[in-house]
Amino acid sequence: MESTNSLQLIDATVVVNQGTSEEQLILDHVSLNIKAGEFVTILGANGAGKSTLFNVIAGTLALTSGHILMGDQDVTQWSDLARTQFLARVFQDPKMGTAPKMTVAENLALAQQRGQRRSLRLATFRQKKQARLAQQKTLAAVGNGLSQRLNVPTGALSGGQRQTLSFLMATQVRPALLLLDEHTAALDPKTSTQLMHLTDQRIREEHLTALMITHNLGDALAYGDRLLVLENGRIIVDVQGAEKQSLTIDQVLTFFNAY
Repeated sequence: MESTNSLQLIDATVVVNQGTSEEQLILDHVSLNIKAGEFVTILGANGAGKSTLFNVIAGTLALTSGHILMGDQDVTQWSDLARTQFLARVFQDPKMGTAPKMTVAENLALAQQRGQRRSLRLATFRQKKQARLAQQKTLAAVGNGLSQRLNVPTGALSGGQRQTLSFLMATQVRPALLLLDEHTAALDPKTSTQLMHLTDQRIREEHLTALMITHNLGDALAYGDRLLVLENGRIIVDVQGAEKQSLTIDQVLTFFNAY
């Protein structure tokens, strides 16, 4: 049996406005195999199909044809809610991953329940204390002041702190698949660099299967085991290993000019 952390797209196709003069093919018969524990970076111009790819994997956009497998399980017809059992996603906008009126501690507690059946059973004082200590330990390792803001509403955090919290929430319960949707794009360079270091560290330590969309060519080359380039809803470049490691930014730019 295949690892439950592997991802496979088989002839994945999305056509919008079918049967009208506005009909458009936005994902063009994409077949893709992502191995368990693989960290894949994804580049592409605006409109290339990057968000469409993530949306069909996450279940927020239905395939017109084709299949999506997680391990040996066909999840093509699963709803986006059902896919949260194995999938976590961090968006570009720091506001999208957290509940603004809830505290940092409450957001982390909520993330701890991802993919689990909810119950009304109250936690004991000891359980609450242990959870609190675990939260402080996790946030202290980040080093951006979050550990001192456990009781602060998330809406009062800086953008960088909020996005870091979103990432920690997405990975707190180890997801079988992590989607990073330009998760550093809205941050200043220093904060972006810090979050990318945390991202790489967490993915490596937890052996996460992860896909990361980025417009930062340097990050696309510096991080990940494999690089995909999308254009017009198709994968036009797929490199990994030594071939990826030897790429330069100038070489990556030629990929875009060639199509």
